[in-house]
Amino acid sequence: MAITNSQQAETLSRRAWQRFKANRRGYISLWVFSILFVLSLFAEVFSHDRPLIIHYNNSFYFPLLKAYPETVFGGDFETEADYTDPYVKGLIRSGANWAVYPLNPYYYDTINYQTKHPNPAPPSSDNLLGTDDRGRDVLARLIYGFRLSVLFAFVLTAIGILLGVVAGAMQGYLGGRFDLFAQRLIEIWGSMPELYLLIIFASLFEPSVLLLIILLSLFGWMGLADYVRAEFLRGRNMDYVTAAKAMGVSNGAIMFRHLLPNSMTPVITFLPFRISAAIMALTSLDYLGLGVPPTTPSIGELLAQGKENIEAWWLSLTTFGVLVGTLVLLIFIGEALRQAMDIRRG
Repeated sequence: MAITNSQQAETLSRRAWQRFKANRRGYISLWVFSILFVLSLFAEVFSHDRPLIIHYNNSFYFPLLKAYPETVFGGDFETEADYTDPYVKGLIRSGANWAVYPLNPYYYDTINYQTKHPNPAPPSSDNLLGTDDRGRDVLARLIYGFRLSVLFAFVLTAIGILLGVVAGAMQGYLGGRFDLFAQRLIEIWGSMPELYLLIIFASLFEPSVLLLIILLSLFGWMGLADYVRAEFLRGRNMDYVTAAKAMGVSNGAIMFRHLLPNSMTPVITFLPFRISAAIMALTSLDYLGLGVPPTTPSIGELLAQGKENIEAWWLSLTTFGVLVGTLVLLIFIGEALRQAMDIRRG
């Protein structure tokens, strides 16, 4: 019985997955990273200064979904209730009323005015990882900073892969003068001082995550384009490509239906490493003050605070641990992927 292309692809994918699972370190790292990332997506449920649910006067309220004025709970002001205020807490918990707070009752910009130590305050029962120099909870900022870093890295990596694959595929398949001309343009563009450009644009425009994604995307695709170009240069003269051309298949179909699936090995293999590089890029820019706005939770901003407050060991130690732990997990996943894509391992 003849084996179809889909069956053969399914068999190869199953074998690659078995090789990946055989690397226990990478397999466990994938699970750990996935669990941490999924939990960070629901950070508001685990770390927020608003209660998850309030039962007051036989009615239920959900502050995470809707803002309620203080007068709803028997207060004096028509403005939104400050759930960190001891007076409001007393109103909510009076009599038969009750409220369920998140495990960590702080948002990333919540300032703890009740701390007994000057800021940055050391770890305590109120702030498990202490506070930063503005009185904000370090644990909350790490949770939200981790989520922002990973999401930023995913978006930047996806854009870089899209641009790199398209550019490398066109260079490798078309070849000739187009390839030479494109290579010279890439060399010129790659020689641009990226850090200086970031400094210039940071002074001209208001810092934002979108601005960083746009600027870093302009340079983050060139390394991957070289690998895809090499794969297409190797595969464009294969027999199945020649046969497809003889049958009248269009160049676009040959490039993206036939050549691209056989050229995805470097893309998949380097995926975790590109995510790690994107996280480090955001952290470095935030550390230098060229990244996201100051109020945004950021791992790099916490590292900068640790440098400015060297006696506050909890700032540097916890932030460094989160950053290194994330990068180590991604590196282990990348090593496992590289072994999984190596068909010589059987």
